[in-house]
Amino acid sequence: MSQLAKTLEGIRVLDLSRVLAGPYCSMILGDLGAEVIKVEAPGGSDETRKWGPPFQEEVSAYYLCANRNKKSLTVNLKTPAGQQIIKKLVQNSDVLLHNFKTGTMDRLGLSYENLKSINPKIVYCSITGFGETGPYQNFPGYDFIIQAMSGLMSITGDESSGPQKVGVAITDILTGLYAAIGIQAALLERTRSGQGQKLDLSLYDSAVSSLINIASNYLMSGEIPERLGNHHANIVPYQTFKTSDGEMVVAVGNDQQFAKLTQMVGLPELSSDPKFLTNPDRVDYRDELTTLLQERFLQHSTEYWTRRCRDNHIPCGPIQNLQDLENDPQLKSRDMLIEADHPTAGSIRMVGSPLKLSRTNVNYQHHPPDAGEHTDEILKQLGFDEDTLKDYRNHNII
Repeated sequence: MSQLAKTLEGIRVLDLSRVLAGPYCSMILGDLGAEVIKVEAPGGSDETRKWGPPFQEEVSAYYLCANRNKKSLTVNLKTPAGQQIIKKLVQNSDVLLHNFKTGTMDRLGLSYENLKSINPKIVYCSITGFGETGPYQNFPGYDFIIQAMSGLMSITGDESSGPQKVGVAITDILTGLYAAIGIQAALLERTRSGQGQKLDLSLYDSAVSSLINIASNYLMSGEIPERLGNHHANIVPYQTFKTSDGEMVVAVGNDQQFAKLTQMVGLPELSSDPKFLTNPDRVDYRDELTTLLQERFLQHSTEYWTRRCRDNHIPCGPIQNLQDLENDPQLKSRDMLIEADHPTAGSIRMVGSPLKLSRTNVNYQHHPPDAGEHTDEILKQLGFDEDTLKDYRNHNII
């Protein structure tokens, strides 16, 4: 793994989270060069370690997707000694991240107020399903539930399919991204004030924020949006089309592109038809226009139409599966699929970071760690000796 200058070098993150939103956030920070210490219970308590198949030498693919660039420390937070280890680490840390249910960290003596008294500069990030305030604060929050409640599922799918979830845990990913943004903003503000602060993030808030134009449409019109499948609510034609051998997306964003499209498919008269003259017109006559265009797209292959669209500067793209992505020359040129050595799984493959920085690019320095892989290293740096570590193990503290 590469050795480069690190954007967040010198920043230490204590990551007490598990599953996806928190680990995804801390992986981003780790990719940018922060020192991330992943804290789990003895034996490993991140559920994704057991989520599968697939497994490679008993290492879960799910776990690997969000845990590179971290060291692993196992500590029993339910014991006073374990809590003291965290407090000692907090003294020289910059960020603490957790996704325990509301009130859990208070019961463990690891609330923001307690840790702030130890290190006033600590940036303390809480991720929960619904946030630490409000009537839902004690409800458990899982991505699928949040997609349902947030409105995302109500606009995903079509009339015949019923509500559909996004194919990945998108609300976890969104919340992880917001957490990474918020943490870095708090660290930047700390350079001026000298003080840390608490971030209270929720999957529910993050999911609702992602509704963007659909929410804005409703707030302006009062009309509940319909499920449009692969059609755009505000732009036409901006959708999938079947070809002679597959499907592709055509995304016409303005009237000039529409005129080029009509020429390309051999229907130039459509661009001057009053029903299709402007985008609002095309939205009103969506079904009629789609039928006309679909008949033409069925006459040739996806590759043919992709090439023709690109030659005419019409935004488009084939619908690709994961095998297609693996062989995509663009992704290869951008180093978006990477390889690393893992002490248990052997050679592993991962999706790389989309962050490309000119001077301090991302580092892939550490493999996703085995549970407790760095416990001795970290605790010895804190001053614990071999006898103490042995005693802690005997009492299931580490």
